[in-house]
Amino acid sequence: MLKPATRPSARLVSTPAPALRTAAPSPAARPSPNGNGVHTIRVLQSNSLPTLVQRELERMILAGDLPAGAKLNEATIADLLGVSRGPVREAFRALEESGLVRLEKNRGVFVRQIDVKEADEIYEVRAVLDDFVGRRVAQTAKESDIRELRSLVERMDKAAAKNDLDTYYEVNLAFHDRLVQLTGNAKLLFTYRRLINELHLYRRTALGQAGAVPVSSHQHHDIVEKIAARQSAAAGRALFEHVIGSRERMHQATTADRPARRRRKRRRGGDA
Repeated sequence: MLKPATRPSARLVSTPAPALRTAAPSPAARPSPNGNGVHTIRVLQSNSLPTLVQRELERMILAGDLPAGAKLNEATIADLLGVSRGPVREAFRALEESGLVRLEKNRGVFVRQIDVKEADEIYEVRAVLDDFVGRRVAQTAKESDIRELRSLVERMDKAAAKNDLDTYYEVNLAFHDRLVQLTGNAKLLFTYRRLINELHLYRRTALGQAGAVPVSSHQHHDIVEKIAARQSAAAGRALFEHVIGSRERMHQATTADRPARRRRKRRRGGDA
């Protein structure tokens, strides 16, 4: 879940948890009402330990618990999650492949930092991919798929009405991910998810701008209606413009934050 949380230090110095929280990645990990732990056992049987560690670290990174640039200490994380260092090492490699961390020889593992220039480039690549997604899904989506997309948009509407940015953002991610899934292209889905991971912090800042959620929500309705009408080119164009709009909001958020960053820098200089 994307909820505000107190961030640990860059070395993950934290009170160790008694065991890896398998419930976090999936509702299936929750114990059954009769207390026999069947669901938890099923999760452990169907997922390797490195995968569970990867999911928990991914959750912490995406929630902001592990901030960009933080160094991830293998031994400390193993202690925190109640596992050996082997699964943590494997999880680091998987997280690097998904774009969330970088491994530096003789230095360690760090949560990735994306500067504005790189984020801009990623948005441009994603816009081109989403144009294809809109065209393909408008051609191939079943009526049940369209109902599912409309349901996700309705959930975003409800979250926006409550000014619940966390829920809106989470469902927004699910909506776009589902669109890409509906193309049936596994390579595209892998590439898309990596791009989204890299853009995570920038996109969250952009959505937090005043007026950004209503604009984004209106565009989602438009995208689904064009898909439902089988307007292939129009659906692709709507998704392309939707992504470019997100890029513009990122730039606006970055520009708006510059005076505050300069003030913080001056204060630090004055304290020195």
